[in-house]
Amino acid sequence: MKLTHSHRRKARIVALTTGAGALVAAMLAAAPGAPEASAAPARTQVIQQSGPLSAPPTTAQCEKLYGFACYQPSQLRAMYHLPALYRDNITGKGTTIAIVDSFGSPTIQRDLRVFDRAFGYPAPPSFTAIAPAGKIPAYNASDPAMIAAAGETTLDVDYAHALAPGASILLVETPVAETEGITGFPQIVAAEKYVIDRGLADVISQSFNATEPTFTSYQQLEPLRAAYLDAYAHQVTVLASAGDSGVTGPDAQGAYYPYPVTSWPDSDPLVTAVGGTQPGPGRGQSAPVAWNQTYVPAVSQYVAGDAGPNPAASGGGKSEFFARPRYQDGVRDVVGDQRGVPDISMDAAFVMGYHSFGGLPSGWSLAGGTSESTPEFAAIVALADQVAGHPLGLLNPRLYALSARHAPGIVDVTSGSNTVTFQQGTTSNLVTVPGYPARTGYDLVTGIGTINGPYFVDELAGR
Repeated sequence: MKLTHSHRRKARIVALTTGAGALVAAMLAAAPGAPEASAAPARTQVIQQSGPLSAPPTTAQCEKLYGFACYQPSQLRAMYHLPALYRDNITGKGTTIAIVDSFGSPTIQRDLRVFDRAFGYPAPPSFTAIAPAGKIPAYNASDPAMIAAAGETTLDVDYAHALAPGASILLVETPVAETEGITGFPQIVAAEKYVIDRGLADVISQSFNATEPTFTSYQQLEPLRAAYLDAYAHQVTVLASAGDSGVTGPDAQGAYYPYPVTSWPDSDPLVTAVGGTQPGPGRGQSAPVAWNQTYVPAVSQYVAGDAGPNPAASGGGKSEFFARPRYQDGVRDVVGDQRGVPDISMDAAFVMGYHSFGGLPSGWSLAGGTSESTPEFAAIVALADQVAGHPLGLLNPRLYALSARHAPGIVDVTSGSNTVTFQQGTTSNLVTVPGYPARTGYDLVTGIGTINGPYFVDELAGR
């Protein structure tokens, strides 16, 4: 989720941000020695109490401790009916998920072992970290960008592995933090091309983006598409999170645009954009709604140290750079002549992970947003790749075809929106940016909807 406004007021919770595109920021209760927030815009958060949790909390415990729900990975597995696939030995075996993150985490291998022991999961068949775009700077536990990157890495690795326990994990670290505009993206492009050209992964998960208006023009962005053109040619699936600021997004100074904007690379036609859902209140796991916790005071209190509202919702909207791709012709009534995002959604409600990387008290913490939903969907793609027996490449044409024929693997999401509200500047004036409602069929908050795992994996694999 998007962290907001910490640069405008001193909050009880301090936002530690990697910059605009990393989609993660570590959070902790302000305590002696805690690093101060940077002014750069922040994204999905890890929330850490000043007293770390020694064991993963249950949903009921989260509601009691924090005032909002959290979920264990077994609940996500049940949400998508994945145990039925695991019983048939469909676990992602023989596939590799590449997770791309700035800096990575110095303790991720150890932390994943703690995570796996807590939930009874096997270790991945292979877990390798590489840095093909340059040497990673030494970890600095007082650097907010590195703390945030380590939190993002933890979230990405944990939930790709939790949902596809038989897939190998390739952590692709880059040496420059991604921020709004092009900063950090040249290194990401180089690293991803290295992975693609050497056949090292079947699916690439990206939990970062930059708001489209922070690029000066399409000409500035165009060279950065090289990795996605390469992935398309090599049949490698590329995913990107749709953002956590709802229908808006941050400018280069971290202030929200007071009108609808979307972000890249999720808006790229060669990328599958992943939005967010959450369990519907009182309606069980079979009725998800669009993820939007903007107006939940307890969430805002932990995110920004006040009662809010603060943007925390699935990104979505129409691209200012890309025209409607052919695979969206069937939803032209929604997207018009522009590329619409997201394409599909997964759970973005708070989940838990273990970390010991330094800069935050070691222990269990909470995270959420489309930085969570994207590695979750990467796991689902790995399951489908195993069933198909080969990488599936660009998914979007078949996703929209499945939706058009009302395939049982597609679960329509028809409730919620990505409308958000926030403070404008240093005043107490609230600005609301009306978003898009979830609706029957495709919409600009959850895409074609979410999934029923056993049906969807077979359908995506073409079986």
